[in-house]
Amino acid sequence: MFASYLIGLREGLEATLVVSVLVAFLVKSDRKDRLPQVWAGVGTAVALSAAFGALLTFTAAHLAYTGQELFEAIASLLAVGFVTWMIFWMRRAARTLSGELRGKLSDALELGRLAVAVMAFLAVAREGLETALLFFASAQGAETTATPLIGITLGVLTSVAIGWGLYLSAVRINLTRFFTWTGLLLILVAAGILKYGVHDLQEAGVLPGLTTPAFDLGAALPADSWYGTLLSGMFNITPQPSVAEVVAWAAYLLPALVLFLRPSRTSVPAAPTAA
Repeated sequence: MFASYLIGLREGLEATLVVSVLVAFLVKSDRKDRLPQVWAGVGTAVALSAAFGALLTFTAAHLAYTGQELFEAIASLLAVGFVTWMIFWMRRAARTLSGELRGKLSDALELGRLAVAVMAFLAVAREGLETALLFFASAQGAETTATPLIGITLGVLTSVAIGWGLYLSAVRINLTRFFTWTGLLLILVAAGILKYGVHDLQEAGVLPGLTTPAFDLGAALPADSWYGTLLSGMFNITPQPSVAEVVAWAAYLLPALVLFLRPSRTSVPAAPTAA
């Protein structure tokens, strides 16, 4: 549930921030007449994201065993790619996101109402489609879909509450710190999703080594213990992973953490040229 909650909170807050910037810009610019177009674009994007998630679930449920494992593996790999891009993009663009959105909305206002709706749709649809794909990939290891669904719903509702508070200036949080900590946790979640994707590829017969465990932590990490369930549900840490799973997990996690924690380069102004 926590992994799904984290995905819903992180992705939901990004979408909520985008919408709050658009709404605040229209309100302060005395263009409230364009708010219905914003909400129409947001609603369409949410509906598309829900339909995409339902399509993923329906497709996986109507495939044979090998096809289902292969489909889930591809979804997991795509989810890892999207979440990695999203984490590093937000780390780089968080400070300039508000200004860029205002500039794009100003251009959209000049083009007409449809342009405003399309801009709001595109801004939210990206986050929504990523959320659906990440939720589908992270929920594959759950025994039932109810628990991950509750988690992601609570995460989205929390993000909406935070976004509304930020819009009303009633909540003051350090967004840079927030995205840093959630980014670190999502890197761990993405490493677990990649590990699960490799396991699915082994189940489908694409990769060998399914019966070759790297180690056995069954005594220290019982599968039926609360901490074993917690680590498995959050980061897909299992007692008997295969060698390929451990290699993929470490090959993703270590470089991603190093690159994410590396200090951002600040541009140094050039020295004035001597006359």
